[in-house]
Amino acid sequence: MTKSITITVRYFAAHREITGCSDETLVLAPGTTVGALWEMLTERYPRLAGYSGRLLFAVNQEFAASDHTLRDGDEVAFIPPVSGGALQPFVVTPDPLDPAPLVALVQAPDMGAIVTFAGVARDNFGGRKTAFLEYEAYPGMAEAVLAQIAAEARARWQTGAIAVHHRIGRLEIGETAVLVVVAAPHRREAFAAAEWIMDRIKEVAPIWKKEHWADGDAEWVGDEKERKQKAPQRSTI
Repeated sequence: MTKSITITVRYFAAHREITGCSDETLVLAPGTTVGALWEMLTERYPRLAGYSGRLLFAVNQEFAASDHTLRDGDEVAFIPPVSGGALQPFVVTPDPLDPAPLVALVQAPDMGAIVTFAGVARDNFGGRKTAFLEYEAYPGMAEAVLAQIAAEARARWQTGAIAVHHRIGRLEIGETAVLVVVAAPHRREAFAAAEWIMDRIKEVAPIWKKEHWADGDAEWVGDEKERKQKAPQRSTI
């Protein structure tokens, strides 16, 4: 059985100035998590504690949650706030979505469950073949509505932090259109809140989806349903 693991920690920007080095090699006990490593480092370099709750974790150049278990040879980086500012919980963006930073954003020691829902562009809708999707939003209002929906969910299910990111622009099949991440003391509340949030987004958020069909046609979702509802009904007699 391995008695220890050896990892490399990389430091950037203010963290590099606090520690006085760009990287260092540490020997840890097996089973050490990223979060536990950060606590060890804040004891060694007390000024790092000021960044707790304001940073992201990365292992081998990929975002990771604080409960990620480290392995021998891993490279760990603690990402301080970048020039664009801290990660925001409610965002409408044309950029690709990544769940790992949102998991890190919402998790807390008293939260026993984190549920992540990813809405992914599929290759069909309503019995028709889809080529790609296009999303449009009223960005400022949409982000405010996402925050309001999350606040209602927290009040209803007594959850912890919630984050929602939604894509706009063109999405190819298989790309993530929306991420809903909910932290809660227990899984039942986390699952229920995540499902309700997604339903409410579809109902009230000023975000619209356009299906671009494989046959070259295109249609905003909602228009087709409304047209069918208004169309004359043929008698079956």
